[in-house]
Amino acid sequence: MVEKGLGWIMFAWIMLLTAGVMNIINGIVALDRTSFWSDYGAVYIYGDLRTWGWILLAWGIVLIIGAVSVWRGGEIGRWIGIVAAMINLLIQLVFLPAYPFWALTIMVLDVLIIYGLAVYGGRPQET
Repeated sequence: MVEKGLGWIMFAWIMLLTAGVMNIINGIVALDRTSFWSDYGAVYIYGDLRTWGWILLAWGIVLIIGAVSVWRGGEIGRWIGIVAAMINLLIQLVFLPAYPFWALTIMVLDVLIIYGLAVYGGRPQET
């Protein structure tokens, strides 16, 4: 018998891993070619696009660690995944002026990750 919500948990750790890899790619692109992201005339209150490139790169590594933690199971992995997705949602909100469609897509995935881990990420329910 398959546990209830196992698909959501699998979805959550795969999406955390995907979001981490994409943040690393976005961070590298922001560091290498800032003109790729600045066609929209993005203005940042804190730092410049290179600063946010470093933040995205570092946060991508944290998201991958969170994905591994969720994959291994347990309450700590669940909370690491939820907090990582919440912070990634906020980072993408700040990144919104540079590339709105991509940031919104990642934000939707973060909301689904939070839902999956919050509802089904705890200890298995007894039937």
